Formats: sequence, C-alpha cells, structure tokens
Amino acid sequence: MADLAQLAISSLPLSHSKRFVTGHDFSRAESAAAKWKGALATAPLFFAALFLIAFFAIASARAQSAPAATLHVDVRLVNIFVNVTDKTGALVGGLTRDDFQIKEDGRPQTIAVFDRESDMPLNLTLAIDTSGSTFKDRPLEQQAAHRFVHALMRPQDKMSLLEFSTYVTERTPFTNKVSQIDHGLNSLRGGDATALYDAIYLGCQRLGPLDGRKVMVLVSDGGDTAKNTTYAQALEQALRNEVMIYSLIDVPIEASAGRDLGGEHALITLAEQTGGKSFYVSEGGLDKAFERVSDDLRTQYVLGYYPHNQEPGRVFHRIQISIPRAAAGDFNIRNRTGYYGDSPANPN
Repeated sequence: MADLAQLAISSLPLSHSKRFVTGHDFSRAESAAAKWKGALATAPLFFAALFLIAFFAIASARAQSAPAATLHVDVRLVNIFVNVTDKTGALVGGLTRDDFQIKEDGRPQTIAVFDRESDMPLNLTLAIDTSGSTFKDRPLEQQAAHRFVHALMRPQDKMSLLEFSTYVTERTPFTNKVSQIDHGLNSLRGGDATALYDAIYLGCQRLGPLDGRKVMVLVSDGGDTAKNTTYAQALEQALRNEVMIYSLIDVPIEASAGRDLGGEHALITLAEQTGGKSFYVSEGGLDKAFERVSDDLRTQYVLGYYPHNQEPGRVFHRIQISIPRAAAGDFNIRNRTGYYGDSPANPN
C-alpha cells in the first residue's frame, strides 16, 4: 500500500505533493516516483515477454500430447543368390564383397548385404512328374528323392512335395519333418497327362510368402501336355516370387528320332532365368543330379542392395552381376535375371 501511495503522490502536480511530505521526505518520494515511471515505461516489454513464455509453454505441451507423425519410406532390399564357377565348372569360393558389381537396368548399385554361404532358411518344393512317360523310372525317382531329402534337410529348413500328372497334387505341405516327406514320396500315384507349367505356377505361389531362400526342384522329362498354364506365366510366377528352379531332366528315350526338345529347352531356360541350374539325369543318374543340386545350394553367395536411381515406369528390373577384375570367360556367374517391382520406381 505504501508503494501505491507513493505512486499516487508522484502523479500529482509538484505544489500539491508538497502538502503531504516534508522537504526531506519529498526527495525520497521524488526518487521513488522516478523508479515507478521507469517501471511503467518498461511494462509493455515485460508483459510481452510473459505472453511469449506462456505461448511457447502451451505450444510445447500440445506438441507433446499430439501423436507423433510417422514417416513411411518404401525401400525394398533386393536379395540375389549367386553361384560362381570357373572354366572347368568347379564352384568358386573365397570371393569378397569388393569382387562383385551389381547393376540394375544398367545402373550401378551399392552392395549392402554380402555373405559367402547363406545360413538363411531353405524353403524347397520338390515337384515330381508322375505322368505316364516317366512311369518306368518312378521307383528310382522315389529312392533317390528319399536320399536327397535326408542329406539336405536341416532343422531350420522346410520342404513340400508336389506330384504332377494330369493334375497337381500336394502330397506333403511345408514341413521340417523328414518322415512326413518320406510318407509323401511313398504315396505318389500318377496319371496320363503332364501339367508341368501348372505345377511350377502353383508351387511358386506357395513358396512366395515364405522367408529365406525359395527353391523348386523339378524332376520331369519337360513335356507339358495339360496346356492350362503357359511357359511365360510359369516363368513370371517364379520371378515374381523369387524362386530358383533346378530342373532334373529325365528323358525316357534319349536317342529317340522323334524326341521333342521343346520341353527340355523350356526346363533349361526356366533354370537359367531364375538363377538355378539344369541337370540331365542320364549324366550320373538321379542320385548324382540331386547331389549337384545340394552342392549348389550350399555354395551360394548372397548379395543384397537397396535400389536407387531407378528408371520410372519400369515393371521388370533386370539385374546384372559381374566380377570386374576377372578376364572375360574366367568365371560363369549364375543369378536370377531380375525382379518385378511391387511399387513405383524410386528415382532417388
């Protein structure tokens, strides 16, 4: 209250203010009045500062209570399984990340993932042709398949069994239990026609959602007589679902004058396009063919990259793997030829 009285006195004319104070007190009142006048002069800045402090405090509280915005970035890691052989066909190990170069549609990419031998789970579909043209070899196929399954399977791996003739039948769904695969192999029945491309199409669809390496091993003479699914449709499903195809070509009468090579060539091309390989059963028997598949799967390099600088509008992206330091012809490199993009190309 004393301060308010002094402020009231200082606002009066000087002659009136003298009525209330002595000469000595007047000088003190005059000093106090001067201080209050200064306070009044700076009051707008003071209240402005208080307003800003309150404003930012409220804004900060609202920001903390509001849900955080989520930034979604669609970046797809492209994994490629690569086999390298020398001039003699022997598998080449010991290569490093720096030995490889990746290009997508001719544009260099940065290798983000590298492994010499993959411990990734193996998801394998064994598809056996049980049409009439392979009937005589069926007992041999079953015996060799049993041995292949027992030699290849690890606890982290899964395998399914398809048989195809007039129709495609799943004898054993994906499992890591060898006994179930054995039971399926003993249950093969057979039919007249050969629905080869149906088997590839359906088998790749089943493999697609699984994590890890995805492989289909085909045992067939290559002739598709069902005429439901086309070669192009079967190949697209394999590439879309990132399935490697290994073709074990079992030709009934190898020296036949009327032998149709179209089916054999289809099996060879399917393997080449998907990064797998083809083998003729006649070269060492079915056991040897299965053994070569097993060796191939155990000696793969894994390369991965995040695509950048993509060409907009492309649906299918072609992959080229090379070893720049090697002379032409030193190495044979096998990998899938490309992949189908699930989203628009990222030009950055």
